[in-house]
Order: sequence, then C-alpha cells, then structure tokens
Amino acid sequence: MQPKSIARAARRAGRAVERKAGIERDWLRSRRGRADLALFHELAPSPSGGGHQFVRALTRELESRGLVVEQQRISEGTPACLFNSFNFDFGRLRRFSARGARMVHRVDGPIGVYRGFDDGTDARIARLNAELATATICQSRFSLEAHRGLGIELREPVVIPNAVDPSIFHPPERREPLDGRRVRVIATSWSDNPRKGGEALAWLDRHLDHGRYEVTFAGRAPVRFEHVRSVAPLDSHALADLLRTQDLYVAPSRDDPCSNALLEALACGLPAAYRRSGGHPELVGEGGLPFDEDDELGDVVGRLVTELDDRRAAISTHSIAWVADRYLEVLGTYNPRP
Repeated sequence: MQPKSIARAARRAGRAVERKAGIERDWLRSRRGRADLALFHELAPSPSGGGHQFVRALTRELESRGLVVEQQRISEGTPACLFNSFNFDFGRLRRFSARGARMVHRVDGPIGVYRGFDDGTDARIARLNAELATATICQSRFSLEAHRGLGIELREPVVIPNAVDPSIFHPPERREPLDGRRVRVIATSWSDNPRKGGEALAWLDRHLDHGRYEVTFAGRAPVRFEHVRSVAPLDSHALADLLRTQDLYVAPSRDDPCSNALLEALACGLPAAYRRSGGHPELVGEGGLPFDEDDELGDVVGRLVTELDDRRAAISTHSIAWVADRYLEVLGTYNPRP
C-alpha cells in the first residue's frame, strides 16, 4: 500500500473511532434526560428538498403544542422516536434504540424508483426497518405499494401524507384578475434529477403559446430555457410569495411519492396540471387535471384556465395539525392541539 493510501486509511479509522466515542459520550449524558419525542433526521439548511421542509413543519407544529423534541438522541425517559428515511447516522440510531423507545420509521420512495437508479439505499432502508421499526409511516398509497412491488414488506405500515406550514404557504388575500394579462404558470423543484420532469418543462418552453402564458421555473433548472423564466432556489418564505402571484402549477415529476413542491403550490391555491404518476393523483384530487404525455400539456393547461375557479375551489389538502395528530397516534404519544 502506498504511503498516501495508508495515511488516508488511518484518517478514516481515526474519524470512525472519534465518531463512536462521541456517540458513547452523548449516550451517557442522556441517561437521566427525557423528551416527549426523539427525532433522527439531519436537516439541511434552507432552501432544501421536500423531506427537510416537511420535517421542519412537523417539528414546529409539535413544539407549538409544548412538546419537547430532541434530535439525534433518545434520552432514557423518551417514550418514542421518529427516524426519517435514511437521513441520519445509522450506527448512532442503533446505539440509542436499545433504550426501548417505540421506533417509528418515516419511509420515502422507494428511492431507486423516483431517482431512476438503485444505489442500494432501498435495501439499507429495508434492513433498518426490519431491524428497528415498530411501525412505518409511508407518505402515499403509491409509496407503500411500490415498496411491496420490490418485495419490501415494511413493519406495520400506515399511510400519512405530508403537509406544509400554513403560516408560510397559504393563498393570497386577493388575486389579480386574468383580464388583460398572460396566465402565470409555475413549476418548482429543488432537485435537477431528470425524473423531476425536465422533458415536460422543455416541451412547455418550445411549444406553449408564450403570448398567452408566462411560465416560471423556480429551483435547479434541469434544462436550459429560451422562453421560460428561471429563478434560482428560494427559501420557503420567498417561494411562497412567488407562488401567490401565480395562477396554476405544473407537476411533471415521475414516481414522486408525495411531492412537497406540489403540496406547497396547492396550499397557495394553485390548481395543478400533474403527471399521472406516483402520489400526484392522491394529493391533487379534483384540484387539477392529469396528463400522461408531455404533448398533452398544452390542452391540459388550457382546460385548467377555463376551469380555474372551480378547480381552485376543489383543492383539499390535509393540514399540518391533522398530520401531526396522525403521527402522534402512530408514535403512541397522542397530544391533540387544544
């Protein structure tokens, strides 16, 4: 082995020892502690993906009820733990799980289905679920059935969709009439994975009547646009402000289990043209119209404009308070909002 390789291996071994020692120190310090709920999820700073946004909204809702939520540890007196997908230190969770808290696994995906490639993440999630979970929360019926289609049987699965923070994502007090201006169409995505619908956005850029429609994309653009206005990723408050200026939303992603981006748009009162894929039909209901092929988008968007008021009135999504109640029921720590 070359000296540089030996040095790298030594550094990796040193970091592993240090990490394990840190876990043991935290485990000892939390022996006499207690919280209402433990959460294992490594949050990324905003702007970030939908899973991070939902966990933030859920945590704010629980803490607004006076619940104490500890993160990345399970104290001796903490009765339940929610661990999210694979966004945490597996070894750390295993060490703290020995304290006997009720373990509930929030499962995304299947990851390989909506990313379009399998890097072994779903198998790791399945092993952890079988090893530690008492119950599982899936974000959509699609997600549950897709796991079963891969031969993954999750522990005591329950379907609970995501929800958004209503203090951030809500309809405007008034809307600008359509008369005399272009219809404002928006799509959003944190990820630039092609399965988020880049080809559909490219179709809109090439073929939609840009004299009639003003199209905006906010996020990491998967393709270059000639006519579509592209906006860099925005934090939640800025994104919500932008959504409230729009008329309708396009959700072109494939096999998305429970799109937070779509939920944010619906919460701001935007009917959706959505790909008939993944969990989209479960989220939208009568609050939008489906499409299967990209070249159907023009007709679907046109029909949505003629039905805009009726489709907007039909939007129905679960509140974060309702979702939090369902989570607490599964966690066995039910604490309804007063």
